[in-house]
Amino acid sequence: MVYIERLKSLIVKKKTHLTIGIDPDASKIPEFFFNEFANPLEEFCKFIIETTIKYTTAYKFNLAFFEYFGETGFKALESSLNFISKRAITICDSKRGDIPNTSEAYAKTYFDKLGFDAVTVSPYMGIDSIEPFLNRSDKLTYILAATSNKGAYDFQLLETRGGKKLFEEVIEKFISSSYKNIGFIFGAGHSSFIEYYTNLYKNIPILIPGIGAQGGDLNKLLESVHNDLFLVNVSRAILYPTSPFVNKEEYKIAVEQLCLDYSTKINK
Repeated sequence: MVYIERLKSLIVKKKTHLTIGIDPDASKIPEFFFNEFANPLEEFCKFIIETTIKYTTAYKFNLAFFEYFGETGFKALESSLNFISKRAITICDSKRGDIPNTSEAYAKTYFDKLGFDAVTVSPYMGIDSIEPFLNRSDKLTYILAATSNKGAYDFQLLETRGGKKLFEEVIEKFISSSYKNIGFIFGAGHSSFIEYYTNLYKNIPILIPGIGAQGGDLNKLLESVHNDLFLVNVSRAILYPTSPFVNKEEYKIAVEQLCLDYSTKINK
């Protein structure tokens, strides 16, 4: 499968499972980007990619932060993807999932127009709502399994009549389908679930958010992972160092060091 082979190759080449989440929050982007550049969002994204590209296997773009900026955000997203230009995996973090014709429009936008390698989806409208993404056999679809937010207990972790948790039913439904271009999303706080499923399925990609600003325990997480196709996402903890910065050079040193630190910890 094209995505899995690319993922394996990049992990070996770059010696890291780190993924950087590109979440351009207007309230957190250093002020000098707005003072010095006509398109501060585009410059910020390019700066982050340029500073971190050699330390990361993938980038996860959170669409909500780009949509906030409207047309400017869409242009920044396109230019960022073009700037990466196959040097890393690109994941569209949209968590879509709708009736098939709507999902088909999403799939055309993210895969065909923008050229993302993977997408995140919510499976709770059923397999037919996800099939338009899965039908792109050269792409990968990351399906929400068990997330780390408090609301996960509202639905995902409820027990079904068969005694399984709802997210387990979701996983089994997709595993038993004919589709092989699937992966799952587990929040870093669910180390026991991660241990179980990565032991059971060695060749299914796992995307793990929740490290950094969300407070996940990286060491505990890494002890729990038992397949080589995992990606650990870090967003705010790398993008937005706490100290104020007055110029790009100071900011670059801080971002690069944080990125290197996380990459080294994960690789070790």
